Amino acid sequence: MIWENIKLALGGLRSNKMRTLLTMLGIIIGIGSVIAIVTVGNSLTSSVSESLVAMGGNNLQLSVDPRPDENGDYIGNYGYMESDLLSDEMLQAYQERFARQIKAVVLTESWGAGRIQQGANTAKVNITGVNQGYFDAGKCELVAGRALNETDQEGARQVALVSDLLVENLFGGDAQAALGQTVEVTGPDGGVNEFAIVGVYAYQIMGPLLGGGTVNKNTTTDLYLPLATVHEMEGIASGGYFGCEVVPAAGVDADAFQTRSEQFFEERFYKNNEQFRVTVYNLQNEMSSITSVLGTISLAIGVIAGISLLVGGIGVMNIMLVSITERTREIGIRKALGASNGAIRTQFIVESVVICLVGGALGILVGFGLGSLGASLIGAPARADLGTVLVAVGFSMGIGVFFGYYPANKAAKLDPIEALRYE
Repeated sequence: MIWENIKLALGGLRSNKMRTLLTMLGIIIGIGSVIAIVTVGNSLTSSVSESLVAMGGNNLQLSVDPRPDENGDYIGNYGYMESDLLSDEMLQAYQERFARQIKAVVLTESWGAGRIQQGANTAKVNITGVNQGYFDAGKCELVAGRALNETDQEGARQVALVSDLLVENLFGGDAQAALGQTVEVTGPDGGVNEFAIVGVYAYQIMGPLLGGGTVNKNTTTDLYLPLATVHEMEGIASGGYFGCEVVPAAGVDADAFQTRSEQFFEERFYKNNEQFRVTVYNLQNEMSSITSVLGTISLAIGVIAGISLLVGGIGVMNIMLVSITERTREIGIRKALGASNGAIRTQFIVESVVICLVGGALGILVGFGLGSLGASLIGAPARADLGTVLVAVGFSMGIGVFFGYYPANKAAKLDPIEALRYE
């Protein structure tokens, strides 16, 4: 019985193709919009999460901040003294206390923008001082040579790590040939210093969401120097640090370690400091907040787009009422031959559901297409959600039953004699 009704419904769709397409348009647009929005939202969320993880989503950020009073107001004149900052002794004690939980403590200091002149070629660089922990944390991938080591740090040696992009621009792309070469670096103060290249790292192109894009010979890359060397060029002693990054060892609970780290610095070093304290946070909190915001936005836009499904359902009800009017004599003949009210009702409900299912299938294809296009425009891989597709199919069937029931019930209640006399 159901299969016969399905065949009748499909036959009706084929005989009125344009009218059926216009009827399904609201369903197609509604489901297509919802799936496209969910796909783009998932792609955006996934891309942001992966980018944050690549930046060190589980890493802890330590910073020296003003201490709030009991009312939440910050006290003090915000003037940092050397004793307020994180010292090498503090960080050494911290690493010893949590030796099994810490993979690396990363210290970086940017000196500013500089440039390297090699013959007729010029390269722009950000001059950055780093400690050995920077490389222990796997912050950059070497393609040739070695990383900066403790000997370089202790002796404030004039050695540098450059990117493969810089090697491409200045040395024709031969990383091995660049090793041992001496380059003249003009710093932000206008002074010129010579550095020997001891290593070449792979330049990482950031995604569009993080401000990345195409690279060329004018792209600015990082020039890594020993942290002590940068301090020496700046003419300052290593009196302390405003903050640092801590990379937990594998399997360490970042949230629990965050709490223990705050307690360590508070009890060991900052308990009697009335103006400053060490604040510890990690990107997991930001990741959760960003994911939640993006999910809320996607849901809100999806609900708005879903309104068109209501419009599409009304269109289905309207066309079913028209169909019943056109087929009144047919209904009368079927009832005169013994068809029950339930059979008539089922026929038109099935026809309504078939219309919505076909429209839903087309909407899914449209949604996947638009979602993939949108994901490609933001530079993220398309992330389709199977659950959303199943909900869309179920919603299509629900619309068919809900908006098809009234016309079907009206058809079932027609008087067969009046129906046969209908012109």
